Amino acid sequence: MTAVQFVHLHVHSDYSPMRGVSSLEELCLSAQRQGSPAMALTDTNGLYGAIRFVEQAKQLGLRPILGAELTTDDHRAVLLAKTPDGYANLCRVLSERHCNPSFDVLASVSRYRDGLIIFTDDEAALMAWAKDSRQDLYVELTPGPAMHDALLFSRHIGLLSVATNRVYFSHANDFATHRLLRAIALNTTLSRLLEEACCTSRQWLMPPALMASQFPHVPEAVENTVRIVEACHSDWRFGETIFPAFRRLTDEEAFLTLKEKTYAGAQDRYGSIAQEVRDRIEKELAIIQGKRFAHYFLVVEEIVKTSKGTTCGRGSVAASIVSYCLHITHVDPIKHNLFFERFLNPGRKDPPDIDIDFAWDERDDILQWVFEQYGERQAAMVANQNSLGFRAAIREVAKVYGMPSEEIGRISSRVVRQKDLLGFSTLPTNEQWLCRISQVLKLKAPWTEILAQALKAQNHFRHLSMHCGGVVIVPDEIRRYVPVEYTAKRLPVIQWEKDQTEDAGLVKIDILGNRSLAVIRDALAAIAKHTGRRIDYETWDPLNDCATQDAIRRGNTIGCFYIESPATRLLLRKLWTGMPPHRRAEADVFEYLVMVSSLVRPATNPFVEDFIRRAQEDSCAIWHDKLRGILDETHGIMTYQEDVSKVAMALADFSIDDADQLRKVLSKKHKAKQLQDYRVQFFDGATENHVPLETIEDIWKMILSFAGYSFCKPHSASYAQVSFKSAYLRTHYPAEFIAAVISNQGGFYSTFAYVSEARRMGLAILLPDINESDWAYRGEGERLRMGLMQVKTIPKELGERIIKERAQNGPYRSFQDFLGRVKPEPAHARALVRAGCCDSIVGELTRPALMWRLYAGSDFASSPLPIPDDYSSAQKRAQEIESLGFLASRHPLTLYRKQIERLRPVPASQMHRFVGRRITMVGVLVTEKAAETKHGHAMEFITLEDVTALYDATLFPEVYRRCCHLLSPNRLCVVRGLVEEAFGIVTLTVLDLYLLESRMDEGNHPRPLVREPVCGESCDALLDPPHNSFL
Repeated sequence: MTAVQFVHLHVHSDYSPMRGVSSLEELCLSAQRQGSPAMALTDTNGLYGAIRFVEQAKQLGLRPILGAELTTDDHRAVLLAKTPDGYANLCRVLSERHCNPSFDVLASVSRYRDGLIIFTDDEAALMAWAKDSRQDLYVELTPGPAMHDALLFSRHIGLLSVATNRVYFSHANDFATHRLLRAIALNTTLSRLLEEACCTSRQWLMPPALMASQFPHVPEAVENTVRIVEACHSDWRFGETIFPAFRRLTDEEAFLTLKEKTYAGAQDRYGSIAQEVRDRIEKELAIIQGKRFAHYFLVVEEIVKTSKGTTCGRGSVAASIVSYCLHITHVDPIKHNLFFERFLNPGRKDPPDIDIDFAWDERDDILQWVFEQYGERQAAMVANQNSLGFRAAIREVAKVYGMPSEEIGRISSRVVRQKDLLGFSTLPTNEQWLCRISQVLKLKAPWTEILAQALKAQNHFRHLSMHCGGVVIVPDEIRRYVPVEYTAKRLPVIQWEKDQTEDAGLVKIDILGNRSLAVIRDALAAIAKHTGRRIDYETWDPLNDCATQDAIRRGNTIGCFYIESPATRLLLRKLWTGMPPHRRAEADVFEYLVMVSSLVRPATNPFVEDFIRRAQEDSCAIWHDKLRGILDETHGIMTYQEDVSKVAMALADFSIDDADQLRKVLSKKHKAKQLQDYRVQFFDGATENHVPLETIEDIWKMILSFAGYSFCKPHSASYAQVSFKSAYLRTHYPAEFIAAVISNQGGFYSTFAYVSEARRMGLAILLPDINESDWAYRGEGERLRMGLMQVKTIPKELGERIIKERAQNGPYRSFQDFLGRVKPEPAHARALVRAGCCDSIVGELTRPALMWRLYAGSDFASSPLPIPDDYSSAQKRAQEIESLGFLASRHPLTLYRKQIERLRPVPASQMHRFVGRRITMVGVLVTEKAAETKHGHAMEFITLEDVTALYDATLFPEVYRRCCHLLSPNRLCVVRGLVEEAFGIVTLTVLDLYLLESRMDEGNHPRPLVREPVCGESCDALLDPPHNSFL
């Protein structure tokens, strides 16, 4: 170590928000190539990338030195963690910096400087801290005009000096990107960016020899960098599990409490406790005790008990019978063959999560209880580390170039829309992409340069936000493990995202909001109110209900949790429609729903059709003899996360630890290097086991399909149970169910789509009415009454006031009575009138007459006012669309009856009669999902509806490029395409698409398509589709 000339101790990565340019990987790799044995990471006011830095440095053989640059308006200093206690104090200082509005940097560092090495050129700070102690206090020398004064001060005060370069990027040519980031952060243009707002172009990661040459007159400052490294702790061993503590119990007391609660819960769940149940409980308790997890279970159980009962414990913990007995989860792991070892096993080193879904509108109360119970001293939220996305990067870079707002919006939208439509056969370089996009969009200067800079600026860390539900609870003080900041809502949030949190050994509890649980809760309450039937959520088991099973088989699941998307409904229909009767009779609908829940992922899963085909066969070939018995349940297709581990162990002789780590790596963002290492290990191991190369490659492709977001079987089973309960309510109580779905908002589809589905289900749609409507939607019997919530601009407070006054003093007898009793703002009253909410109380008055009375105010009773004619039907429909957001009184396609009949479209309900033929259809665009071909070309799946049914269509790349600008929800479309069938289910491959209104001439006649016929297709076939009565 003594032969080393210099080590960088002041280095900013791209975790210094909108300051640092280079990633941790780039910096560590540069340091390694320069022959440096160590490097410090000192990001601005944070340890945002500390865990990833330690991991990256160790992989490259560097000693990682942890630190941060602490800055305020008046002072700055670099703090390095010399010892583990120093690390804890560093976390405390950074937490105070972010959480204390009256933060005093001098006092805070004095209070927590034990175990810290401090250096700065801030003379006031040095003077103050030197009065306490001169130990581990240095004057920072950085090449530049200020270095001479800093050196003189160090000699005057008698403090040692240390050489740094205050690094912000790994290469000298990255300075322009640094200036760009600073301009974005300061919301100014590059031409107005002040010099002092940036570093200099020389603050890059210079090689040690070059750095040493910058200090010929103070070689001791260079030597001190090496001495500091030798003094600093670098063998960081993050990852030892840090458990929460339950009510100050000892480990033994906590375990005994857990055991007692588990057996009490088993009695409640099972009645008499069979030996199989007892054996499973004892097995799990032994592992829980050995891993010291008793506190964790007890803390989570207490959190769940604070809710109103409609919960869904999910994730791998659903495989635990202990969690089932504690009512944390609701799927019986014995009945559904779930393995506890997926959640916890003796060899598992990292702490698993327990994820609990609560009704979305109860989640904040649960979080508030957690912080009241444990306080900010012990609890904090996990962070999301937000970075610049591509579209945001374009807009921000264009702003710093001084481009006009209107032009920024127009060009950025065009670029993003065309980004994936450029037809590259392989992944292009940035230069290739820039060249092609500039040609396609005919971009003028400086837009090509702006896009080039946007590519450099994207993905840079910008700020923290709060994770959707992750909470960390520690036994002592959270701020000794990780720095804490406050969110805008004054909730404490740690500086790490979920991956670094887990890698640091902090146990995360996910407290998540789930709208479908609120849907079920509200539907059950409405059912009890309307019918007197009370269904207990926890004990209710509808899995054997035949009508519900049939609805799921047919994909009649719109509104149902997790199985309402077009992809899932299509998969369900394909799976069951083509299944032979004898297979259908023996297949368990719930078990297949569990598989379907795991097969449908955000990323395209290319093995779905293989699964369907195999599920419909009496027997299917196995990939290799070593996999015999492993994937039988899922017909040879890897479906659950744990299948990855099982296959890796069986086929390539992975250890249980390596197999579990492979599974974990697939779900992480920064995984390329580790995944490549596991690929080599997998191919080598499988080859040694004489597995054919083609089979190895096919299996590895299947493993890669789990990259990003995928489920374990216990998680899928928990979700499927909620899905099944949703489907039961939809099947047997459609009005109450759809009302709850719409009222809780946030479903997969728009309110219009749900109202249309309700109409197709035979429900009468009743418009909002001040004498009949509640605030939310209300369903009863065969009617769905729209709520006042649907009227735009009407605040909830007014809606509740209308309902409360009506309940206390009876229905409103007239418009004058309503105004006198409720006293709404004139604008709100006008909105209610235009929405038709007052039509039932106006008597002979028209809506225009009501408007006159509103304008006349209190004088309308004594002043003669004109009585204008009522609005026309068309005007009322326009007001309805404007007020409610869509046409609810009738399907919008019925407004175009004559025009549509001239098109002679095929109704969606009749598509199956035209397989292999080109047809014309019309429909309202309900939803769309972007996708890519295997060559990376953009395409799209869309779902439309006419008055008879929903139908699915596919736009392949060529058609998508022509029509993508027309695709937005609720548009009325004419679609022409080829009807295709797969597994007994029909879909439409789109050949052309246009808006219904766009092809009507002045006489409302359809104009012919302006395009050449497809090869083999006559013009007559295009312009004269099969005759069918549509409406």
